[in-house]
Amino acid sequence: MKTGIAAIMLSLCLLFTGGVAVAQDDIHLTPSCKYCGMDREKFAHSRMVVTYDDGSSLGTCSLHCLAIELSLNIDKTPTKLEVGDYNSKKLIDAEQAFWVIGGGKPGVMTKNAKWAFENKADAEKYIAENGGTLGDFEAAISAAYADMYADSKMIRERRKMKKMKMQSN
Repeated sequence: MKTGIAAIMLSLCLLFTGGVAVAQDDIHLTPSCKYCGMDREKFAHSRMVVTYDDGSSLGTCSLHCLAIELSLNIDKTPTKLEVGDYNSKKLIDAEQAFWVIGGGKPGVMTKNAKWAFENKADAEKYIAENGGTLGDFEAAISAAYADMYADSKMIRERRKMKKMKMQSN
């Protein structure tokens, strides 16, 4: 009887930890963003994964870098877009997510934040605390493309300053 209970407990533990491992597999497969080099585990709340119709996929740190990926692969058709839920950091369907655009907190790779939430109530709570507007994926990706020039310029300037600071030390 004790060994049966122990076996069940062990099975449940393995099942649970296996599920956690699968949920984070995208981070282990792509630990850093191809476009900016950022740590995708550190930015699990904004990370994205695109899967294409040819079976290939790529993880990025943010919607900004996903927009670059989609632009550079215009001949590939995305079949699945996932994003880290801002609160839980688990991957959710980006096209079903409730997006908050803008607000008082800067985003990842952008001044104009774009955060995804699995639940509308969580998005509305974020807006009440930090500002921003509620939108869908189309609004968020459109904002990412509209912000691309200013965001790329901002990133270049930050990297230039960081490089100058490192050279002066």
